[in-house]
Amino acid sequence: MGPLRSVVLAGGGTGGHVYPLLAFADCLRRHDPGVRITCLGTPRGMENDLIPPHGYDLRQIPAYQLPRSVNMNLVRTPGRMWTAARAAGKVIDEVRADAVVGFGGYVSVPAYLAAWRRELPMVIHEVNVPPGVANRLGMKFTKNVAVGFPHQPSQAESLRDATVVGVPLRRSITSLDRYALRNAARAHFGLRPDLPVLFVSGGSSGARTINLAVSGAAKELARNGVQVLHVMGARNEPVPIPSDLPVPYVTLPYLSEMELGYAAADLMLARGGAMTVAEVAAIGLPTIFVPYPHSNQEQRRNALPVVEAGGGLLVDDAELTPDWLERTVIPLIRDPQRLSAMGAAAAAYGRRDGDEALRSFVMAAVAR
Repeated sequence: MGPLRSVVLAGGGTGGHVYPLLAFADCLRRHDPGVRITCLGTPRGMENDLIPPHGYDLRQIPAYQLPRSVNMNLVRTPGRMWTAARAAGKVIDEVRADAVVGFGGYVSVPAYLAAWRRELPMVIHEVNVPPGVANRLGMKFTKNVAVGFPHQPSQAESLRDATVVGVPLRRSITSLDRYALRNAARAHFGLRPDLPVLFVSGGSSGARTINLAVSGAAKELARNGVQVLHVMGARNEPVPIPSDLPVPYVTLPYLSEMELGYAAADLMLARGGAMTVAEVAAIGLPTIFVPYPHSNQEQRRNALPVVEAGGGLLVDDAELTPDWLERTVIPLIRDPQRLSAMGAAAAAYGRRDGDEALRSFVMAAVAR
Protein backbone atom coordinates (compact mmCIF):
# COMPACT_ATOMS: atom_id res chain seq x y z
CA MET A 1 0.00 0.00 0.00
CA GLY A 2 1.78 3.11 -1.23
CA PRO A 3 1.70 6.43 0.56
CA LEU A 4 -0.78 9.17 -0.20
CA ARG A 5 1.17 12.01 -1.75
CA SER A 6 -1.75 14.38 -2.26
CA VAL A 7 -5.38 14.24 -1.14
CA VAL A 8 -8.32 16.56 -1.65
CA LEU A 9 -10.80 16.82 1.24
CA ALA A 10 -14.29 18.21 0.59
CA GLY A 11 -16.77 19.19 3.27
CA GLY A 12 -18.26 22.43 4.39
CA GLY A 13 -21.16 24.54 5.49
CA THR A 14 -21.48 23.29 9.07
CA GLY A 15 -19.27 22.05 11.86
CA GLY A 16 -20.65 18.54 11.38
CA HIS A 17 -18.84 18.42 8.05
CA VAL A 18 -15.78 20.53 8.83
CA TYR A 19 -14.70 19.13 12.21
CA PRO A 20 -14.33 15.50 11.07
CA LEU A 21 -12.53 16.76 7.96
CA LEU A 22 -10.02 18.60 10.14
CA ALA A 23 -9.54 15.63 12.45
CA PHE A 24 -8.88 13.40 9.46
CA ALA A 25 -6.45 15.92 7.96
CA ASP A 26 -4.55 15.99 11.25
CA CYS A 27 -4.39 12.19 11.21
CA LEU A 28 -2.99 12.13 7.67
CA ARG A 29 -0.35 14.67 8.62
CA ARG A 30 0.66 12.77 11.77
CA HIS A 31 1.43 9.73 9.65
CA ASP A 32 3.13 11.68 6.87
CA PRO A 33 4.12 15.33 7.48
CA GLY A 34 4.88 15.65 3.77
CA VAL A 35 1.45 14.72 2.45
CA ARG A 36 -0.23 17.50 0.49
CA ILE A 37 -3.70 18.25 1.88
CA THR A 38 -6.03 20.51 -0.07
CA CYS A 39 -9.49 21.37 1.25
CA LEU A 40 -12.42 22.50 -0.86
CA GLY A 41 -14.93 24.99 0.52
CA THR A 42 -17.39 27.68 -0.45
CA PRO A 43 -17.11 31.40 0.22
CA ARG A 44 -19.87 31.39 2.86
CA GLY A 45 -19.31 28.17 4.81
CA MET A 46 -17.94 27.69 8.31
CA GLU A 47 -14.84 26.16 6.75
CA ASN A 48 -13.49 29.65 6.09
CA ASP A 49 -13.25 30.29 9.83
CA LEU A 50 -11.95 26.85 10.78
CA ILE A 51 -9.67 25.41 8.12
CA PRO A 52 -7.06 28.14 7.41
CA PRO A 53 -6.20 28.65 11.12
CA HIS A 54 -5.33 24.95 11.26
CA GLY A 55 -2.73 25.46 8.55
CA TYR A 56 -4.47 23.70 5.65
CA ASP A 57 -4.84 25.00 2.12
CA LEU A 58 -8.48 25.99 1.48
CA ARG A 59 -9.61 26.48 -2.10
CA GLN A 60 -12.98 28.08 -2.68
CA ILE A 61 -15.18 26.80 -5.47
CA PRO A 62 -18.79 27.58 -6.37
CA ALA A 63 -21.35 25.22 -4.88
CA TYR A 64 -25.12 25.24 -5.15
CA GLN A 65 -27.97 24.00 -3.03
CA LEU A 66 -29.45 20.78 -4.32
CA PRO A 67 -33.07 19.64 -4.41
CA ARG A 68 -33.89 17.02 -1.81
CA SER A 69 -34.57 14.32 -4.41
CA VAL A 70 -31.48 12.60 -5.75
CA ASN A 71 -31.52 11.01 -9.20
CA MET A 72 -29.35 10.98 -12.30
CA ASN A 73 -31.34 13.81 -13.88
CA LEU A 74 -30.04 15.99 -11.07
CA VAL A 75 -26.53 15.41 -12.42
CA ARG A 76 -27.39 15.80 -16.09
CA THR A 77 -29.50 18.91 -15.94
CA PRO A 78 -27.91 21.88 -14.12
CA GLY A 79 -25.12 23.44 -16.11
CA ARG A 80 -23.94 25.32 -13.07
CA MET A 81 -23.18 22.02 -11.32
CA TRP A 82 -20.75 21.13 -14.09
CA THR A 83 -19.24 24.59 -13.80
CA ALA A 84 -18.56 23.88 -10.14
CA ALA A 85 -17.23 20.43 -11.02
CA ARG A 86 -14.79 21.97 -13.50
CA ALA A 87 -13.55 24.30 -10.77
CA ALA A 88 -13.04 21.34 -8.44
CA GLY A 89 -11.34 19.44 -11.22
CA LYS A 90 -8.84 22.23 -11.79
CA VAL A 91 -7.83 22.02 -8.14
CA ILE A 92 -7.59 18.22 -8.27
CA ASP A 93 -5.38 18.41 -11.37
CA GLU A 94 -3.21 21.18 -9.98
CA VAL A 95 -2.39 19.32 -6.77
CA ARG A 96 -2.20 15.94 -8.59
CA ALA A 97 -4.51 14.35 -6.05
CA ASP A 98 -4.32 10.61 -5.40
CA ALA A 99 -7.80 10.56 -3.88
CA VAL A 100 -10.83 12.64 -2.94
CA VAL A 101 -12.45 12.22 0.46
CA GLY A 102 -15.83 13.87 1.02
CA PHE A 103 -17.61 14.61 4.28
CA GLY A 104 -20.82 16.08 2.90
CA GLY A 105 -22.18 19.55 2.33
CA TYR A 106 -22.89 21.08 -1.06
CA VAL A 107 -19.20 21.63 -1.80
CA SER A 108 -18.72 17.85 -1.87
CA VAL A 109 -20.85 17.39 -4.99
CA PRO A 110 -18.47 19.14 -7.42
CA ALA A 111 -15.58 17.19 -5.90
CA TYR A 112 -17.41 13.88 -6.38
CA LEU A 113 -18.27 14.71 -9.98
CA ALA A 114 -14.72 15.79 -10.77
CA ALA A 115 -13.23 12.66 -9.20
CA TRP A 116 -15.69 10.44 -11.07
CA ARG A 117 -14.83 11.99 -14.42
CA ARG A 118 -11.11 11.39 -13.71
CA GLU A 119 -11.68 7.83 -12.41
CA LEU A 120 -9.94 8.95 -9.24
CA PRO A 121 -10.37 6.97 -6.00
CA MET A 122 -13.20 8.53 -4.02
CA VAL A 123 -14.27 7.92 -0.41
CA ILE A 124 -17.43 9.23 1.26
CA HIS A 125 -17.82 9.60 5.02
CA GLU A 126 -21.38 9.93 6.34
CA VAL A 127 -22.62 10.37 9.91
CA ASN A 128 -26.39 10.76 9.49
CA VAL A 129 -29.43 8.64 8.70
CA PRO A 130 -30.71 9.30 6.14
CA PRO A 131 -27.52 10.41 4.42
CA GLY A 132 -27.25 14.02 3.34
CA VAL A 133 -28.30 14.82 -0.21
CA ALA A 134 -24.72 15.55 -1.34
CA ASN A 135 -23.42 12.23 -0.10
CA ARG A 136 -26.42 10.37 -1.51
CA LEU A 137 -25.46 11.74 -4.91
CA GLY A 138 -21.82 10.81 -4.39
CA MET A 139 -22.78 7.24 -3.54
CA LYS A 140 -23.90 6.78 -7.13
CA PHE A 141 -20.26 7.03 -8.19
CA THR A 142 -18.41 4.99 -5.57
CA LYS A 143 -18.78 1.98 -3.32
CA ASN A 144 -16.17 3.34 -0.91
CA VAL A 145 -18.59 4.53 1.76
CA ALA A 146 -17.66 4.81 5.45
CA VAL A 147 -20.04 5.68 8.27
CA GLY A 148 -19.63 6.95 11.78
CA PHE A 149 -22.04 4.80 13.80
CA PRO A 150 -22.95 1.09 13.99
CA HIS A 151 -26.69 1.71 13.57
CA GLN A 152 -26.40 3.43 10.19
CA PRO A 153 -26.10 0.44 7.80
CA SER A 154 -29.25 -1.17 9.18
CA GLN A 155 -31.32 2.01 9.01
CA ALA A 156 -30.64 3.20 5.47
CA GLU A 157 -30.68 1.05 2.34
CA SER A 158 -28.05 3.26 0.71
CA LEU A 159 -25.68 2.54 3.60
CA ARG A 160 -26.28 -1.20 3.79
CA ASP A 161 -22.80 -2.06 2.49
CA ALA A 162 -20.99 0.82 4.20
CA THR A 163 -18.07 0.21 6.54
CA VAL A 164 -18.33 1.48 10.11
CA VAL A 165 -15.17 3.42 10.96
CA GLY A 166 -16.39 5.85 13.61
CA VAL A 167 -16.23 9.63 13.50
CA PRO A 168 -12.85 11.36 13.20
CA LEU A 169 -12.48 13.46 16.34
CA ARG A 170 -9.96 16.09 17.36
CA ARG A 171 -7.03 14.84 19.41
CA SER A 172 -7.97 17.32 22.13
CA ILE A 173 -11.13 15.20 22.55
CA THR A 174 -9.76 11.70 22.04
CA SER A 175 -6.86 12.27 24.44
CA LEU A 176 -9.08 13.87 27.09
CA ASP A 177 -9.01 12.54 30.65
CA ARG A 178 -12.03 14.32 32.13
CA TYR A 179 -11.22 13.52 35.71
CA ALA A 180 -7.57 14.55 35.53
CA LEU A 181 -8.49 17.91 33.99
CA ARG A 182 -11.65 18.55 36.02
CA ASN A 183 -10.37 20.98 38.66
CA ALA A 184 -8.32 22.98 36.16
CA ALA A 185 -11.27 23.19 33.76
CA ARG A 186 -13.61 24.38 36.51
CA ALA A 187 -11.11 26.98 37.62
CA HIS A 188 -10.81 28.18 34.02
CA PHE A 189 -14.55 28.98 33.96
CA GLY A 190 -14.73 30.31 37.52
CA LEU A 191 -16.67 27.29 38.80
CA ARG A 192 -16.29 25.75 42.24
CA PRO A 193 -14.40 22.44 42.40
CA ASP A 194 -16.64 20.92 45.08
CA LEU A 195 -20.11 21.17 43.48
CA PRO A 196 -21.56 19.31 40.46
CA VAL A 197 -21.64 21.00 37.05
CA LEU A 198 -24.30 20.83 34.35
CA PHE A 199 -22.78 21.67 30.96
CA VAL A 200 -25.34 23.06 28.50
CA SER A 201 -24.83 23.57 24.78
CA GLY A 202 -27.24 23.64 21.86
CA GLY A 203 -24.47 23.53 19.27
CA SER A 204 -22.55 26.34 17.59
CA SER A 205 -25.77 28.16 16.70
CA GLY A 206 -27.40 27.49 20.06
CA ALA A 207 -30.92 26.27 20.84
CA ARG A 208 -33.44 28.72 22.24
CA THR A 209 -35.66 26.00 23.70
CA ILE A 210 -32.75 24.69 25.75
CA ASN A 211 -31.64 28.18 26.75
CA LEU A 212 -35.08 29.14 28.04
CA ALA A 213 -35.64 25.89 29.92
CA VAL A 214 -32.30 25.96 31.72
CA SER A 215 -32.50 29.64 32.61
CA GLY A 216 -35.99 29.03 33.92
CA ALA A 217 -34.69 26.28 36.19
CA ALA A 218 -31.66 28.29 37.32
CA LYS A 219 -32.91 29.16 40.81
CA GLU A 220 -33.94 25.62 41.71
CA LEU A 221 -30.74 24.15 40.29
CA ALA A 222 -28.66 26.63 42.26
CA ARG A 223 -30.67 26.06 45.44
CA ASN A 224 -29.69 22.40 45.18
CA GLY A 225 -26.02 23.19 44.64
CA VAL A 226 -25.92 22.58 40.88
CA GLN A 227 -23.54 24.85 38.95
CA VAL A 228 -24.25 25.57 35.29
CA LEU A 229 -21.85 26.17 32.42
CA HIS A 230 -24.12 27.41 29.64
CA VAL A 231 -23.03 27.97 26.02
CA MET A 232 -25.95 29.90 24.55
CA GLY A 233 -24.83 30.01 20.93
CA ALA A 234 -23.40 32.91 18.99
CA ARG A 235 -26.58 33.38 16.94
CA ASN A 236 -28.99 33.41 19.86
CA GLU A 237 -30.19 36.36 21.86
CA PRO A 238 -29.01 35.96 25.47
CA VAL A 239 -31.71 34.89 27.90
CA PRO A 240 -31.85 36.50 31.36
CA ILE A 241 -30.21 34.63 34.23
CA PRO A 242 -31.06 35.49 37.85
CA SER A 243 -28.28 37.55 39.38
CA ASP A 244 -28.61 36.44 43.00
CA LEU A 245 -27.79 32.75 42.63
CA PRO A 246 -25.87 31.14 45.51
CA VAL A 247 -23.62 29.10 43.15
CA PRO A 248 -21.98 29.98 39.83
CA TYR A 249 -24.01 30.07 36.62
CA VAL A 250 -21.54 30.86 33.82
CA THR A 251 -22.78 31.87 30.36
CA LEU A 252 -20.77 32.00 27.12
CA PRO A 253 -21.88 32.86 23.58
CA TYR A 254 -19.54 30.26 22.07
CA LEU A 255 -16.89 27.82 23.24
CA SER A 256 -14.16 26.68 20.85
CA GLU A 257 -12.38 24.51 23.43
CA MET A 258 -15.23 22.10 24.05
CA GLU A 259 -12.85 19.71 25.78
CA LEU A 260 -12.69 22.14 28.71
CA GLY A 261 -16.47 22.17 28.99
CA TYR A 262 -16.57 18.38 28.87
CA ALA A 263 -13.87 18.14 31.53
CA ALA A 264 -15.68 20.53 33.86
CA ALA A 265 -18.99 18.67 33.57
CA ASP A 266 -20.66 15.91 35.53
CA LEU A 267 -23.64 15.89 33.15
CA MET A 268 -24.38 17.49 29.79
CA LEU A 269 -27.57 18.80 28.21
CA ALA A 270 -27.27 19.01 24.42
CA ARG A 271 -28.83 18.52 21.02
CA GLY A 272 -28.20 15.25 19.18
CA GLY A 273 -25.88 16.36 16.39
CA ALA A 274 -23.58 13.62 15.16
CA MET A 275 -20.41 15.33 16.36
CA THR A 276 -21.83 15.96 19.82
CA VAL A 277 -22.99 12.36 20.13
CA ALA A 278 -19.64 11.02 18.94
CA GLU A 279 -17.66 13.24 21.30
CA VAL A 280 -19.65 12.67 24.51
CA ALA A 281 -19.74 8.94 23.87
CA ALA A 282 -16.01 8.78 23.19
CA ILE A 283 -15.16 10.49 26.47
CA GLY A 284 -17.91 8.82 28.52
CA LEU A 285 -19.86 11.94 29.48
CA PRO A 286 -23.47 11.24 30.57
CA THR A 287 -25.76 13.38 28.45
CA ILE A 288 -29.39 14.39 28.25
CA PHE A 289 -30.17 14.68 24.53
CA VAL A 290 -32.80 17.10 23.22
CA PRO A 291 -32.96 16.35 19.47
CA TYR A 292 -33.73 19.18 17.09
CA PRO A 293 -37.44 18.72 16.27
CA HIS A 294 -37.76 20.38 12.86
CA SER A 295 -35.92 17.91 10.65
CA ASN A 296 -36.04 14.30 9.48
CA GLN A 297 -35.26 13.13 13.03
CA GLU A 298 -31.61 12.31 12.34
CA GLN A 299 -30.61 13.77 15.71
CA ARG A 300 -32.95 11.38 17.50
CA ARG A 301 -31.46 8.49 15.54
CA ASN A 302 -27.96 9.71 16.41
CA ALA A 303 -28.64 9.83 20.14
CA LEU A 304 -30.91 6.82 20.61
CA PRO A 305 -28.18 4.12 20.50
CA VAL A 306 -26.25 5.89 23.28
CA VAL A 307 -29.42 6.16 25.34
CA GLU A 308 -30.31 2.51 24.71
CA ALA A 309 -26.79 1.53 25.80
CA GLY A 310 -27.41 3.34 29.10
CA GLY A 311 -25.18 6.35 28.44
CA GLY A 312 -27.81 9.09 28.38
CA LEU A 313 -31.42 10.22 28.47
CA LEU A 314 -33.67 11.45 25.67
CA VAL A 315 -36.33 14.16 25.93
CA ASP A 316 -38.43 15.74 23.20
CA ASP A 317 -37.87 19.41 22.56
CA ALA A 318 -41.52 20.17 23.39
CA GLU A 319 -41.23 18.41 26.74
CA LEU A 320 -38.12 20.23 27.91
CA THR A 321 -39.40 22.63 30.57
CA PRO A 322 -37.87 24.11 33.73
CA ASP A 323 -40.00 21.73 35.78
CA TRP A 324 -38.78 18.69 33.80
CA LEU A 325 -35.18 19.77 34.29
CA GLU A 326 -35.63 20.27 38.02
CA ARG A 327 -37.24 16.84 38.43
CA THR A 328 -34.66 15.08 36.26
CA VAL A 329 -31.31 16.83 36.57
CA ILE A 330 -31.16 17.44 40.31
CA PRO A 331 -31.52 13.80 41.47
CA LEU A 332 -29.36 12.54 38.61
CA ILE A 333 -26.44 14.93 38.99
CA ARG A 334 -26.37 14.31 42.75
CA ASP A 335 -26.07 10.53 42.23
CA PRO A 336 -22.37 9.80 41.53
CA GLN A 337 -22.91 6.07 41.17
CA ARG A 338 -25.57 6.47 38.51
CA LEU A 339 -23.48 9.05 36.66
CA SER A 340 -20.48 6.73 36.74
CA ALA A 341 -22.51 3.85 35.32
CA MET A 342 -23.93 6.07 32.58
CA GLY A 343 -20.47 7.35 31.70
CA ALA A 344 -19.09 3.82 31.44
CA ALA A 345 -21.99 2.79 29.21
CA ALA A 346 -21.46 5.78 26.93
CA ALA A 347 -17.74 5.08 26.66
CA ALA A 348 -18.39 1.43 25.84
CA TYR A 349 -20.51 2.54 22.88
CA GLY A 350 -18.23 5.36 21.73
CA ARG A 351 -14.87 5.12 20.03
CA ARG A 352 -11.81 7.33 19.81
CA ASP A 353 -10.13 5.89 16.73
CA GLY A 354 -12.38 7.15 13.94
CA ASP A 355 -9.58 9.15 12.33
CA GLU A 356 -7.22 6.18 12.18
CA ALA A 357 -9.93 3.81 10.99
CA LEU A 358 -10.96 6.19 8.21
CA ARG A 359 -7.33 6.56 7.13
CA SER A 360 -6.98 2.78 6.86
CA PHE A 361 -10.19 2.67 4.82
CA VAL A 362 -8.98 5.40 2.47
CA MET A 363 -5.57 3.77 2.01
CA ALA A 364 -7.24 0.47 1.14
CA ALA A 365 -9.53 2.22 -1.36
CA VAL A 366 -6.55 3.86 -3.04
CA ALA A 367 -4.69 0.55 -3.15
CA ARG A 368 -7.63 -1.09 -4.89
